Amino acid sequence: MIKATTFLFISTPEVFFILVVVVMLFGAKNIPEIARGLGKGMRTLKDATNDIKQEITKSAENHGIDTSITKDVNEELNKVKDDLEQFTGSIKRNK
Repeated sequence: MIKATTFLFISTPEVFFILVVVVMLFGAKNIPEIARGLGKGMRTLKDATNDIKQEITKSAENHGIDTSITKDVNEELNKVKDDLEQFTGSIKRNK
């Protein structure tokens, strides 16, 4: 029997407990600053990742490597993903 897994095996009561612990440790005043810092860090990481992708693509094009195949593969994967979502969208999952 296959069970539906939750994100990182954390359920709602556990998330609530984690939030209570965070409020107790850092205080309600510091939480927005922490969230803002995490958001900036995630944005910096995303920008760095995009820069690396662009450099790799540029380098591949300069060396004459065909990068269009990755676009074709991504398009096919997106088509399959959309078809799968349409198929499974009407199925209700029971826990």
